[in-house]
Amino acid sequence: MKYWLVKTEPTTYSIDDLKSDKTTCWDGVRNYQARNFMKDMQIGDQVFVYHSNAKEIGIVGLSKVSKLAYPDKTAFDKKDSHYDPKSKPEKPTWFMVDLKFAKKYKEIITLDKLREKKALSDMFILRKGNRLSVTPVAKKEFEAIEKII
Repeated sequence: MKYWLVKTEPTTYSIDDLKSDKTTCWDGVRNYQARNFMKDMQIGDQVFVYHSNAKEIGIVGLSKVSKLAYPDKTAFDKKDSHYDPKSKPEKPTWFMVDLKFAKKYKEIITLDKLREKKALSDMFILRKGNRLSVTPVAKKEFEAIEKII
């Protein structure tokens, strides 16, 4: 099993939306490295949901991968903001996975709380300049975060 973190803006899609929907496709990722991380995800992998660009930013809950990477349909839809004319159904550039809600945390695990933990010092989300919306999380990092809750 692997561990991951996905970022979302809560005004676009929040942990409460995921809780209500139970499962969603994680679409619209337009960074090659983040796309490759999604292609590495396996069913059952645990995924932290992180709210960015919000009043309080941080990890708000947990989901699980419920469907392996498959072509991101938004890349083919000219009306969608994630449309990419270079991506073709027969040779897709962009992929998405399905995530299933697991739990919402009682409190947000803020960026400041994450920075306080020495065990998390190498975590992608804490690296200067990191803007990836999908990142791997090491098992020791996952376990350290679970202890914060």
